Amino acid sequence: MTSTLHRTTGSLTIGEAITRLMPDGVPFRFTAYDGSTAGPADSTVHVHLRNERGLSYLLTAPGDLGMARAYVSGDLVLEGVHPGNPYEAMLVLQRESGIRIPSPAEAFAIVRGLGWSHLKPPPPPPEEALPRWRRLLEGFRHSRTRDAEAIHHHYDVSNRFYEMVLGPSMTYTCACFPHADATLEEAQYAKYDLVARKLDLKPGMRLLDVGSGWGGMVRHAAQHYGVEVVGVTLSREQAAWAQDAIKADGLDHVAEVRFGDYREIRDAGFDAVSSIGLTEHIGVKNYPAYFRFLRDKLVPGGRLLNHCITRPDNSTTDTGAFIDRYVFPDGELTGSGRIITEMQNLGLEVRHEENLREHYALTLKGWCVNLEANWDECVREAGEGTAKVWGLYMAGSRLSFERNEIQLHQVLAVKPDADGNASFPLRPTWLG
Repeated sequence: MTSTLHRTTGSLTIGEAITRLMPDGVPFRFTAYDGSTAGPADSTVHVHLRNERGLSYLLTAPGDLGMARAYVSGDLVLEGVHPGNPYEAMLVLQRESGIRIPSPAEAFAIVRGLGWSHLKPPPPPPEEALPRWRRLLEGFRHSRTRDAEAIHHHYDVSNRFYEMVLGPSMTYTCACFPHADATLEEAQYAKYDLVARKLDLKPGMRLLDVGSGWGGMVRHAAQHYGVEVVGVTLSREQAAWAQDAIKADGLDHVAEVRFGDYREIRDAGFDAVSSIGLTEHIGVKNYPAYFRFLRDKLVPGGRLLNHCITRPDNSTTDTGAFIDRYVFPDGELTGSGRIITEMQNLGLEVRHEENLREHYALTLKGWCVNLEANWDECVREAGEGTAKVWGLYMAGSRLSFERNEIQLHQVLAVKPDADGNASFPLRPTWLG
């Protein structure tokens, strides 16, 4: 039964509108502020729309952006689901929803029935990033100023917030699980060690680590492989945290993490370069310049390891409205084939590549567990809206890796010498 106490201004209830959009049945319980309902009452997933602002979010930004705005603002609630780890609810919402895209006539009828007043867009939540000049200057994507702003939005939330979500390793990239029961810390150590072995690091070598984050690779290489390391990150907070950790480990005589753009690195003659989780931010059109820059930092015979999120195909795709506005502004993804092609076109010899997507699903699972366990402190540190963004983003990303919608590839290449030679062992040690 529909209540008339909070009925919308039109002739259609919200529950009726949801039912029209899902003719095969609503697989979750839906309730709304107008008293209407849809879906089975005994569903384990209960979605509640609290107010008219939430409805306006849904109608003025259809798809994941409107849902995210309503959810982050608290207007759309997942009842009985912890916001730090909404994975189980998203399983139902993403896999079983089957929302049908209405025809223009059907959309008109639904909006008219719900009330035209809901087509006035409410201001987006403060957690949303959309610089006022962004749409006018799309051609300036990945300028140094704009990249710095994008990185600041995502990474300068709070070092303490990241400590609680990422755990002691302070590593915000895909781990590599040596076995299914490995802890997140064991898996992050294994990832760094895998990179070090692929790069064939040895005492006395020089490593450049671009996109260093909180310095995990820098410290691992210096401490366990005796190499000299220069790292760089566009996040001021990351650089400060990393430098403190390097000093605490007694590694400041051989390792450093600089605050700045990787393009500002003037040092050269490195034996190896690691790029872990940076390629997603630079823009696909900038791949040739990016890999040329890294190639030119290497000595002949030096190795380059690129570790990044990819697509299952080689088309260029943005990350979607929610990810772009709330998580990774200006992010772009493509397939490993495009990355390999760009490396090869610059004369680098690609020797190995592998897909670690299952490992990233497990990594995200661990981060969600941490966020849920430390929820109250995370909210105090970064705000409830930001914490909800992280829970939604990480649970949704875990699903995407599990469903092979996105992948994680490591690509290893070697810079040949003047004669075109690039020595490589017959059986690399990391292959066992």
